[in-house]
Order: sequence, then C-alpha cells, then structure tokens
Amino acid sequence: MRAIQIPDAGDAFESVELPIPEPDPDEVRIAVEACGVCHSDVYVREGIYPGIEYPRIPGHEIAGRIDAVGDQVEEWSVDDRVGVGWHGGHCFTCDPCRRGDFQGCENGEITGLTFDGGYAEYATVPAEAVGRIPDALDAVDAAPLLCAGITTFNALRHADADPGDLVAVQGIGGLGHLGIQYSHEMGFETVALSHSADKEELAIELGADHFVDTSKTDASEALQSMGGAQLVLATAPVADAIADAAGSVGRGGSVVAVGIPGEAVPVDIQHLVGTRGSVAGWASGHAKDWEDTLEFSALRDVTPILETFPLSEAEDAYDRMLANDARFRIVLEP
Repeated sequence: MRAIQIPDAGDAFESVELPIPEPDPDEVRIAVEACGVCHSDVYVREGIYPGIEYPRIPGHEIAGRIDAVGDQVEEWSVDDRVGVGWHGGHCFTCDPCRRGDFQGCENGEITGLTFDGGYAEYATVPAEAVGRIPDALDAVDAAPLLCAGITTFNALRHADADPGDLVAVQGIGGLGHLGIQYSHEMGFETVALSHSADKEELAIELGADHFVDTSKTDASEALQSMGGAQLVLATAPVADAIADAAGSVGRGGSVVAVGIPGEAVPVDIQHLVGTRGSVAGWASGHAKDWEDTLEFSALRDVTPILETFPLSEAEDAYDRMLANDARFRIVLEP
C-alpha cells in the first residue's frame, strides 16, 4: 500500500510502499477513502506528544470501508462504512473505563499517534474505536466531522443551554464554521464572533442570527447588550478572545473552550463570581459520540467547508493547514 509516514520527530513526510497490515484478533482493517488533516497532527510531526514510536503514519480523521475483520470481532463486517477519530480505543478495565468514561481511559490509544493512522490506503484499528458512517454522508465530508465535528457537536450538546438560549461561537474557522451550523440546528439563538469582517456573510449563511465584528466591537459588551450569553463556544485558540468571552456570559452562563491557545488565559473572576459563570474545556469524544455526530449531521445537512488533496501531496496539505490558509478543513484522498 501507499502511505505517508514520518521517519522521526521533526522530519518531513515520506512517501513509502508498505505491506498491507493484517488486523489483530480485536481489530478491523479499513480501506481508507478519506483522511482529514488536523492541526493536532503537529503532535506526531514534531514529536510533541510523549512516547511516540517512529516511523509513524499520522492521521486521525479516517473514513472508509472495512475490508477485513479480526477473529474476535463480531460487531463489524466487511464493507461496513466506518470512521475513526482521535480516540483510538480503550482498555475496558481501568477505573474510568469501568465508570463508562472511555475517553478518560488511563491506557487509551490515539489514532495516528500511538498506532498508525489514515495517511495511507489501509489502516488497522481496534474494533471499539470504530463508528458507523450514514449512507447520506460522503467519506470526504465525514472525515473532518470525526474530529472538528464531534468536538463542537459534543461541547454544545453537553453544555447547560436550552433551545432559544443565546449561544455565541467565537471564531469562524475549522471548528467554528461547524459550531455555528450545529448551534443553529440545535435551536440556539446563535451569535458569530470574529475579528474578520469579511466573514459576516458566510456566518449568516451558516446559520448565525447575529454577527459581531470583534475588531471594532467589544465582544463582551455586544453579548451583554443581548442579555448575556448562556454559552460561548471558544473555537479560536486566542487567549485574549477567550478572556473577552468570559466577560460576556450571563447568569449561570459558561465559556467552553475547544481551541487551545499557546499561552495562559486571563479570566475576570469577579465577573464569573457575580454571574455564577464558569470556564470549561471540552475534547472530542469516543466512537458512539461520533456516530451521534455523523447521524445528526446527515439529518440536518451539516457539512464541512473543505479542500481536498491527493495523498501524494500530504506535505503541501499539511503546510497549508499549518499556515492557516485552508478554508476550512483539508482532506487527503488516497
């Protein structure tokens, strides 16, 4: 098979021919139809995540079809349409797993980091990490929803907000453009916050009821004038913008960060105490969560705005993503 691997931490991508992997007894093999390029791929490219063994094939937004199953796998069959995200499996025996918190598994696997991912024509994956893709979704559209989609969808549906509540999405990028769509389809009064005035038309097309140009208007003042936000979904990894969002919540409101800035976020504790507000974080989900995400996306026609590259141009695709030039997600097609 053709694959793109990283020989060692910090190295450029390398195109190689490798034997098609055989699944272990508890694994399935996926014929990859699409794999998203995510900023988190920098962890394996630069060796930031501890304990990575090289060479390694990156890619944790895998969409395709099962073409082989391990001897112990009963729940999946050849030709099933499936996807795999960041969460690459769990042990079932540690304390978080025994409590049903598979994402918190103390021995959890990560797709494309602790085992080879989807920058290849085939990938083998633990059976418990696989989620079904609805027929109504193309593989190319499904791939980014397995990371950016599940992260925003899960954060919104688990937040303390009801239909009709004021929900702001900070940032209109790879995460935010999906967050706006999900917020609208969940019935929230949706506010798009962006420092790019030229994104207003797009924000409204995606479902935003209001647009705030934060390069000209203070986000907290704008949202407080609307009664205060019940929820701010912080998708852009900008510390000052997240800090401003913390000042915009109303009574019992919260900021949920899914974008991770490189520096500390200064938070106005006085405002949070006065409003009984909070700042929290949310990360991805497990296989059942992305099944829910994909089913909701198919039902409500939520799709990512994306660009596609052939697998052979993975280096160019990665560089474009890293430079923040993509609009808004990039997907590799083998």
